[in-house]
Amino acid sequence: MTPLMRRWLCLLSMSLPVLYWFGYVLSKDDGTPAERKSFVLRGYKRVSPGRMDQLLDMHCSGCALVSSSGHMLGAGAGAEIDQTGCVIRMNTAPTRGFEKDVGRRTSVRVVAHSSVLQLIKKEKLFFQDPTNTTYIFWGPERNMRQDGKGWIFNAILKMAKKYPNVTMYALTKEKVQRCDDVFQNETGKNRLKSGAYLSTGFFTMILAMEMCDSIYVYGMVNDNYCSQANQRSVPYHYYEKSRSNECKMYKFHEHFRHGGHRFITEKAIYARWATRHKIEFKYPSWSP
Repeated sequence: MTPLMRRWLCLLSMSLPVLYWFGYVLSKDDGTPAERKSFVLRGYKRVSPGRMDQLLDMHCSGCALVSSSGHMLGAGAGAEIDQTGCVIRMNTAPTRGFEKDVGRRTSVRVVAHSSVLQLIKKEKLFFQDPTNTTYIFWGPERNMRQDGKGWIFNAILKMAKKYPNVTMYALTKEKVQRCDDVFQNETGKNRLKSGAYLSTGFFTMILAMEMCDSIYVYGMVNDNYCSQANQRSVPYHYYEKSRSNECKMYKFHEHFRHGGHRFITEKAIYARWATRHKIEFKYPSWSP
C-alpha cells in the first residue's frame, strides 16, 4: 500500500463518524414535528433582563386549548384536560375553584397587553405557581416596544427580573403584523380599516397550530351558535358569573364599528382551519 493510499484511508476512517452523525440528523429532521429534537417557533422572543434573542422552542403532540367561556361551567372536563400533554389558557382565567370543570394544569398562558396589569395584581397567584407555566404576551407596538417607551413591555420585564424562574415570551411586531395578514387573507378585510381588534383567542389558536400536532378546544361555540333559537345562555367568562351573556357580547362586538373583536367571524375562520389541521371542539362538541 502506497503512502498516499494510507493517507486517504486514514482520512476516511476519521470522517466516517461525522458522516454517520450528519446522516442521522438528516433522517431525524424529516419535517415531522414529533421527531424533531428542536421545535423553534419564530416570532416569539424571550423576555429577559439579559439576552432578548432567544426564540420559543416548544412542541406538544396534543394540546388542550381551554377557552374562558361560561360553557365550561358544569362541563366536568377537568380530569380530561389535565391528562392532555399541554394545557393552554388565556389571560387571567383562573383554575382555583374551577378545577372540576377546567382542570389544574397550565402549560402555556397567552396574555393580551390589556390583561397584563390584572395579571400583575395577582402576581403571587400566577408567577409563584409551581406548575412551570410559560407566559406568552402580545400587544401593539406602542405598548410592547423595547426601547424603554413600551410601558406594558416594561411591566412584563420587571416581572421577568423579579421572577427569573418564570419563562416569559413576547410576540414580535412582525408576528403581530403576520396575524393581521392572516385575518385579512381569511376575511378579505384589512383589520385596521374594518375597525376590528384581534382577540387573544386568535393569537392563541395560531400558536396552538404552530406548536401542537392535535388541538382539543374546550368551551368554544361555532359561528352559528348565537343565531340558534335553542342557544344556551352562559356568562362571557366562566369566572365572572355576574357579567355579560356570552352571545350578547359576541353580537355586540361583531357589529361594533371601531375597536370590537370579531368573535363570530374568528370562529368561522377556526372552522375552516379545522378542515386542514387536527382540531376538535368539545363542550359543546361540534364539527366544521
